[in-house]
This record gives sequence, C-alpha cells and structure tokens, in this order.
Amino acid sequence: LSIYRTNHAVYGRACVSSAFYRNKINSSASNPRKLFSLFSSLLNPPLPPPPSCLTADDFVNYLTQKVKDISSSFIPASILPPPIPSSVFTQFIPLTSDEVNRIITSNHATTCPLDAIPSSLLQDVSSDIVPSLTSTINSSLTSGIVPASFKTARIKPLLKKPTLNTTDIQNYRPVSLILYLSKTLERAVANQLSSYFSSNNLLDPHQSGFKKAHSTETALLAVTESLRAARAPSLSSVLILLDLSAAFDTVNHQILLATLAELGIAESALSWFTSYLTNRTYQVTWNGSLSKPCTLETGVPQGSVLGPLLFSLYTRSLGSVIASHGFSYHCYADDTQLFLSFPSSEKTLIATRISECQADVSTWTTAHHLRLNLNKTELLLIPGKDCPHMDLLVTVENITVSPSPTARNLGVVLDNQLCCTANITAVARSCRFALCNIRRIRPFLTREAAQLLVQSLVISRLDYCNSLLAGLPASAIKPLQRIQNAAARLVFNLPKFSHVTPLAPCSSSHQF
Repeated sequence: LSIYRTNHAVYGRACVSSAFYRNKINSSASNPRKLFSLFSSLLNPPLPPPPSCLTADDFVNYLTQKVKDISSSFIPASILPPPIPSSVFTQFIPLTSDEVNRIITSNHATTCPLDAIPSSLLQDVSSDIVPSLTSTINSSLTSGIVPASFKTARIKPLLKKPTLNTTDIQNYRPVSLILYLSKTLERAVANQLSSYFSSNNLLDPHQSGFKKAHSTETALLAVTESLRAARAPSLSSVLILLDLSAAFDTVNHQILLATLAELGIAESALSWFTSYLTNRTYQVTWNGSLSKPCTLETGVPQGSVLGPLLFSLYTRSLGSVIASHGFSYHCYADDTQLFLSFPSSEKTLIATRISECQADVSTWTTAHHLRLNLNKTELLLIPGKDCPHMDLLVTVENITVSPSPTARNLGVVLDNQLCCTANITAVARSCRFALCNIRRIRPFLTREAAQLLVQSLVISRLDYCNSLLAGLPASAIKPLQRIQNAAARLVFNLPKFSHVTPLAPCSSSHQF
C-alpha cells in the first residue's frame, strides 16, 4: 500500500507538471519570441535582481552621453535646397474604419507601460473603438500634427547576456517601448509612404530591409550567389561588412527632413514628419522607478514602425558613393555589405581601391552624422577557384583591416571558401543545446507541445537562410540532417538510435 501511495504521488506530480508545461507552451504558441522567453525561464536559473547601485537616471545619463560622444566629431549639418523632385507626395489619404481595424488586428500585440489597456484586449474590442480611433488618426494625417502623447517612450534596459556583470551599465541593451496606438498611426503612414516610393521607383533596389518579398535571406543570397559566380572563373573577391556605431541614435533630423523633401515629400506630409521627429521624449524604467524625462534631440525612434524605414531613406545616397568606386553593395537596414571581384594579379591595386572607397564612405557617414566603426569593420577575402592563398591589408584612417577566415553577417557565419562549414557547425551546436534542454522536460510534455517547442527552437534555426546551402554535397549538410533526425526522435519520444524513416509519412517539410 505504501508503494502504491508513493507511486500515486509521483504520478500526480508528473500530471501536474505536464499540465503546467502544456498550458504555458500552448498559451505562447502564436508568439515565437514569447515562447523562447518562456522556455528560457523554465529551464534556466532566474536572472539576478537589478543592482541597487544603478538608477534609472544613471541609464539616461549614460545613453545621452554616449550619443554626445559619438556626435562630438560632427560639424553642423549644411542643408542645401533640394532639387525639384520628379514626383511629389503632399498629403496623406484619410483612412476608413475598415482600414484602421485591419491595421489594429494585424499588428503584433506588443504592450507598452504607457498603454491605457493591453494591446491584446484592444484588439479584442477593436470594433467598438475603431470609429474614435479612426477620427484621431485622420485628424493627425490631415493636420500634419502628431499628438504629443504619441511621441513618448519608455526605455527598459535588458542585460545582453546572463553571464555579464550586472553592475556595468555598458552590459545593458536599451529596449524602447512605444504606445500601441502610436504604432497604429505609424503603420498607416508607412503603408502610404511605401506605396508612394514603390510606385515611383524611389527605393534603393539594393536595400532589402523593410520591403515586401525581401528579407535577410534574400540579401545574403544575392551577395553569396554573386561571390560564387565570380569564383567559378577563378576570380577572387573581397567582402567588406561595415559597422556603424549607434546608427539609429545619431540621425540628424534636418538632414532626414531634407532627404524626404528631395524624395518629393512636401506640404502637410512633410509637416507631419517634422512634428513626428520634434519634441519626442523618453523615460527609463528601472527597478520600479522612472527616470527624469529626456528629449530625443537626434535619431529615429527605436521600437517604432517608421524608424527603420526612415533610416533606410536616410542612407539612400550611400549606395552611389560605393558604386562610384566600382564596388557592388547590398544593405539590410544599417548593415551594409560591399563586395568586388577581381583577378588575383590585381591584388595590390585592389587594396588601394578598398582604402579609397572606405575613406569616401567614412567621409559620407561623417557628413550625415553617422560614425563608421573601422575597428569592427570586417573583411573577408575569397580566393578564386584554384587561386593561391593571398594576403591583403587595407589601411583607412591609420587603422589596418586584415582579412578574417570567417565573419558573421546578418546572423550567418560566412567563410572565405563559401562552403558554409562554419555556419553549419554553429547552427548544429545551437540546435544540440536546444534539444538537450527540451529533453529535460520531455517527460512532462505531450507530443503536440514537444513538437511546438522543437519547431520553434530547433527547426527555425535549421530553416534560417537554408537557401544558402543549395548545391552543397550531402556530406556537408550531414550534421544538420543528424539534428533533424534527433529532433524527430525527441518529438516521438523514441530511443537515440531509432530509425526515423518510418516517421516520414507523419512529416512534411519539418512538420513532424
């Protein structure tokens, strides 16, 4: 009887644990980021409490001083009258209630402490508030004035890595939280703005950020395929990955508005952007307290809908500087890749061309109040097929940049042979770690819950930019196949060396 009672208690605890994990996982099923955070909180020890030696005002002072230090070398912007644009956008078109409702329901339900009600609840009752919200949005669009309450943000510092020193303020990443209704207004503006730029071919074709049918994968694929095509006829190539320091924070508002005017944004539409950028404030929330309000003198609002698009427009003319030196380029937001193919015999000339191009890029960034971080700029030298090993040293502003065997580019580790070996190794390592953690709680999971975790935390890593693996031999991608097999066994709770072929009818493109 005592054995029965003991086993019954163990079984009861297992059932409770299973229900707990299942409910937690199912509640986060539609949000991969929330699911990842949940998984991390379940398996990892809790983060240490915020250190009392740091205050909210300390973070405000640090963030403000950081931008001032970067901007100290900039000269006042010289704004010239813009040329007459070939097309103009003078005013926004008022939205219907149906359009506003579609924007609300399609936005991610991210909630800011400034929101009067949670965004998820707002979406549930959107039909009741759409008329008044439509009136507010249309009033802003037609008047060219953004409500003051829509121009404030809360900054939440997050530790970059759990292992970092919590008392070092530089180890925190500021996360900007903006009103959900403000994002709704910005989405309405972004939709009309993007339509205008696309219909008039004003967007940089080599910018993959924030464009339909474009992504980090399309950007990487465009670059790697160009480099592989050059390598086939024994041409060597050089790939340069530029790094900008706090790029979104130092954007000069006058230069940005002049750029918009040059692209045809005028009258009330331009007035709206002037209102959007001026008198923006933020406060840091830390350990239950709020900092003093601080005005955003420069930069585009991070965490906003329009910020990334405005930054892409701000850097639009950088492409012509790069192209003037004969380099190809591709951008994704503030990540810029320069590449050039050449015969190995021109190695010395190429070093000079790279230095000259980098110098002009540095001049352009300084003129546009951006700082090029040459110490973090990476250079990848890809030798042509059957070409001998080459050394290449590039000097810009007394800083020497030497080639690296690998470089991380938009989340993918590229190597100088373009064989993806380094990236396959990195992906396999991270997937094994995730599988190991899921295995710890697998006894408490249903098959559906285990499948959801595996798809979100393992298969998503295998899928990311997997088009770069096209054409590689089966032996090269075998480590990834092993990961997929292990994931299938984990979902179906099979022994380590079980055959996975019988599971094929149950799966379709990673859907176990």
